[in-house]
Amino acid sequence: MLSLAIVNLHIFITHTTMATLTIRNLPDHIHSALRRLAAQDGLSVEAEVRNILTTVCLNDRKPVSGLQQLVDQLYQGKKPANVVEQLIQERRSEAENE
Repeated sequence: MLSLAIVNLHIFITHTTMATLTIRNLPDHIHSALRRLAAQDGLSVEAEVRNILTTVCLNDRKPVSGLQQLVDQLYQGKKPANVVEQLIQERRSEAENE
């Protein structure tokens, strides 16, 4: 495992504010994948990770109804009612207890 990867995460709240994010215990295969992605995009690993984080953090989350439709298709009408809502509620309860 790569013991330490340092990523500068730029937050443009003011002209001088920048946060630093340190990622510890990043598995080697993840670091290698990031290096490949960065090379494909002509970027440094740091810039690639910054782009990924920005995209993920600014991307609107899909509504539960879209996930419900996917589950409906997978079960082909033979699933318990509201399984997605139940799973999401269970996960939220678990997260509150963490």
